[in-house]
Amino acid sequence: MIALVFAMVLLQAPAVPPPPSVQSPAGSSVPGASPSSGVERNPVDLSGVVRIYVESFGTDETSKQMEAMLISSFTGSKRFIITEVKSKADAVLKGSVTQKSSQEVHAYGSATNVGTAAGSHSGSISGSHGSISGSSVGGFVANHAGIDDSSVNTETINDSQCAVRLVNSDGDVIWTTTQESKGAKYKGAGADVADKIVKQLLRDVDKRQSKPTTPIVATQPKSS
Repeated sequence: MIALVFAMVLLQAPAVPPPPSVQSPAGSSVPGASPSSGVERNPVDLSGVVRIYVESFGTDETSKQMEAMLISSFTGSKRFIITEVKSKADAVLKGSVTQKSSQEVHAYGSATNVGTAAGSHSGSISGSHGSISGSSVGGFVANHAGIDDSSVNTETINDSQCAVRLVNSDGDVIWTTTQESKGAKYKGAGADVADKIVKQLLRDVDKRQSKPTTPIVATQPKSS
């Protein structure tokens, strides 16, 4: 009788759910694993960045102009998407910009001088039987010519420097660069810096994508 009652109690007891499983980066589940169990995570790295959110560089006019030029350069590259929704971005672009102006003075001068001088003199005295006669001739010629040419030009030079970094959703810095310029032939210093930043990112992304990747294998904690 006691055995029958004990069997009925076991049948009526609620089922214990199995331990939760944690998805590995490859999509397979590891039963009983937890975030502290040693399962490796796979945050977005540089090779996976496509959609970028540009965070404000500052409220001054120079920072706003740099943000606009970077957005234009990223869009023109055809490799990245600029989003204004931060939660949809693969990475956030942060940075700061400094710009200063200086003046360079260029002076040029040349002079040409020409001068001539000439002079002559002659005289004679003669006399006989108490009479004296004489003559004298003299002359002088002087010429001078001069040409002076000089100019002074003042040129304003704009120096621009920008330091940026890409931060993924985990808050990890995955890329950084600092570029500077005094201006290109057909563009200002700020636009030239923006183009240099995007070109550097493209080069670094291509290098990262060309490297072989090591697959991440989920590991289970050792049983004690």
